[in-house]
Amino acid sequence: MFSATSAVQPLVPGSTTALEIAQRDWAATSLGAADTWPTALRSTLALMLACPTPMFLAWGPELLCFYNDAYRPILGYRIAEALGRPFSEVWASIWSDIKPLVDATLAGESRTMTDMRLDLSRTGEPEESWWTFTYSPAFDDAGRIAGLLCVTGETTARVVAERDRDAADERLQMALSAGNSIGAWDWDVLNDRNTADTRFATLYGVDPDRAAAGAPIAEFFGCIHPDDLPRVQDEIRKVMAGEGTFASEYRLVSKDGAIRWVSAQGRCIFDADGRCVRFPGVSFDITRRMAADLALQAAKAEREFVIDLTKRQRASTEAEAIIRLSAEMLGQRLGANRVGFYRRVGANQLRHGANWTDGTLDPLNGIDPVDRFGQRAERSRRRGKTLVFSDSRHDDAGDFLSFAERGVLAGICVPLMHDGDWRAGIYLHHAEVRSWSDAEVALAKEVAELTWLAVERAEAVLRLTQRVDRQDTALAEANSEIQTQAGRRTEAESQLRQLQKMEAVGQLTGGIAHDFNNMLAVIIGGLNLAQRRLDRGDTDIGRFMDGAMEGATRAAALTQRLLAFSRQQPLAPENIDANRLVNGLADLLTRTLGEHVRLETVLTPGLWKTSADPVQLENVIVNLAVNARDAMPDGGRLTIETGNADVDADYAHDADMAVGHYVMLAVSDTGTGMAPDVLAKAFDPFFTTKGVGKGTGLGLSQVFGFVRQSGGHVRIYSEVGHGTTIKIYLPRIHGEDVQPMARRAAVSARGGSPEEIVLVVEDEDRVRNFSTEALRELGYTVIHADNGPEALAMIDAGQDVTLLFTDIVMPEMTGRQLADEALKRLPGLKLVYTTGYTRNAVVHNGVIDPGTNFLAKPFGIDQLAAKIREALDG
Repeated sequence: MFSATSAVQPLVPGSTTALEIAQRDWAATSLGAADTWPTALRSTLALMLACPTPMFLAWGPELLCFYNDAYRPILGYRIAEALGRPFSEVWASIWSDIKPLVDATLAGESRTMTDMRLDLSRTGEPEESWWTFTYSPAFDDAGRIAGLLCVTGETTARVVAERDRDAADERLQMALSAGNSIGAWDWDVLNDRNTADTRFATLYGVDPDRAAAGAPIAEFFGCIHPDDLPRVQDEIRKVMAGEGTFASEYRLVSKDGAIRWVSAQGRCIFDADGRCVRFPGVSFDITRRMAADLALQAAKAEREFVIDLTKRQRASTEAEAIIRLSAEMLGQRLGANRVGFYRRVGANQLRHGANWTDGTLDPLNGIDPVDRFGQRAERSRRRGKTLVFSDSRHDDAGDFLSFAERGVLAGICVPLMHDGDWRAGIYLHHAEVRSWSDAEVALAKEVAELTWLAVERAEAVLRLTQRVDRQDTALAEANSEIQTQAGRRTEAESQLRQLQKMEAVGQLTGGIAHDFNNMLAVIIGGLNLAQRRLDRGDTDIGRFMDGAMEGATRAAALTQRLLAFSRQQPLAPENIDANRLVNGLADLLTRTLGEHVRLETVLTPGLWKTSADPVQLENVIVNLAVNARDAMPDGGRLTIETGNADVDADYAHDADMAVGHYVMLAVSDTGTGMAPDVLAKAFDPFFTTKGVGKGTGLGLSQVFGFVRQSGGHVRIYSEVGHGTTIKIYLPRIHGEDVQPMARRAAVSARGGSPEEIVLVVEDEDRVRNFSTEALRELGYTVIHADNGPEALAMIDAGQDVTLLFTDIVMPEMTGRQLADEALKRLPGLKLVYTTGYTRNAVVHNGVIDPGTNFLAKPFGIDQLAAKIREALDG
């Protein structure tokens, strides 16, 4: 490889090729590593790389190619791979042309070629080019021929110019000797005498005899078109100054005004001093050719106009805008004063649409009779014939006078037909006399047809858009109706769930009533005994009061559980310990099932946690338990079981479940079981095998819906005579552990002080009296009111209040409404609500508002003291 101190790079430090040679690894080539190259090769490369003339060197047995920067453009696309490749591969496309020259050079003979035609295909495509180059032998250090050196230059431009010049001279000589030219001239420049034949003289408007004798050149210039004459004179001056030959095309205007096109060709003959002494030439009549060229140009311009019009029509979506655009473009193209479109209305009227005018004629608007512009115009349009007139004043039949009376002297009227029926049309009006060419009439027809197609397209799109809009509106209304129906369905589903709960509550009623009566018996009995002892003056009544309190507490707990079970609410999933939930229901279920059904629970220790609505899950268990009881009319065993379940792929596929971990909850009975046909419909809504009035058929369908909504699965197994097992699978969760329900601490809470004023609002006298006395017992200053308005009146009268303790459900004004009004008057007021059941005033979807102080009835003095203190200290 060449190093930075090699003989090549310092000579041409800015050479791109030198850098490429230095950076290349030549060891794998037949030349070997660069530092082993002979001095002759290095010297020749240095000479070539420094030369500004295009050169290349082919060296070694394979004639590997080197070149300088000036030669790089000649390589064209080959530049990427030419360096170091064999000469025959680099120039494979011309190898057959140059190989004899290469062989001769390698044999020791230099070869020079001048203007050699070669197809180098520098861009990859065939090309015609000419080159002058010399091949010289290149010698190694021993004086042997080791390659060849080429110095070259492209001569294409000169060769082509000379060829064109020779061709022009040849054509001129042929024209001068031809017998079919229009005319020939020979101008004696020094004496200003132009001699011409008869045909030339006639063409240029000069007397033939005078032209034959010789006339000043200016006489022949007289019929050249004024617009062309300055250019022709300038071209003649240039030829006389030695700038090539004369070749020009220009117009001649005859005495009758006719215009002809001629092509004139000539050349100057110079004397020894370089002066132009003679200027011979010939002229050809090219009128027909020019007419064809002009017609072609006009046709091309017309096509471009139509294409542009069509594009702009397609860009518009409104029919009137399309008509207005087309009228304006056509009017300006043909130089008309007014262009417009009309539609036929009924049998005998025309309605004018959008139109364009340059201001010369007033626009046509409104509705006209079909014969407004005469009977002939009407007849032509009805037959679908285009009407063309150039001067409406000079019409022997008088058919166009209606146009003339309305200021229209020339016009084109194109009717538009559909299935042979005249539907619409286009008109072009001009206020002056003018003729219309066939091309102009054809263009008017074409624009009329194109415009009408565009109008029909725009109107079709409009109809389709309107139809889509109507459908979108209908779809929106349908979606709204679907949403309404969905809302009704959701409401119905909620009502069905509530109905199922109420059905279950009805099933529970017997057992609950029995237990509640037992509790009341304990309470009433204990209070009676206490009263009797007090009447005798005996104060030893503690055990009777303890028994009454225990019974009242149990009754309160049972009431709260029944309220929570029966209230309406959407699903509110929580992390659940199913074992704890089943244990909490055990007492309730035992009383509901009756003495002839034995309840057993098989609860797995270490049971996984799951997420579900606890109230709904309790509802599911109670409904399944009631169904199981009904399936055992003669008694039996009801088993509630929990467990952890790993569902694999095989079981998941058979049970239509997802693979994973589940918490299993099973309810089994030893009842009558179900036949296959009954089992197949067990989950269908409203399907029941119970008698009229004994069930709605909502139980199992609601169970299925709840479990699915909770992300789980339910399976039912039953056999006639052997009982039924229903297994519920709920997904395992790995969230926080379930916290045990807070227990009420039966401890004495800290009391209050007289400075703390509590306003008690309760419409039930006994509850209000108990609350008032209890709070006074606790040390508070207590005022009370029977209802909301009375309480507000006390506040409005200036009564200071620290805390408002109010029932929620009261006549005239709810506790929530009272609290809202009271807070407006006393912004720092503390609040505690109480009620025997929860409603949306305090509970949103079955959950107490965050931050709301709430005390459920019934409550003892300790619970009251704790809650009031909590509110005041919070």
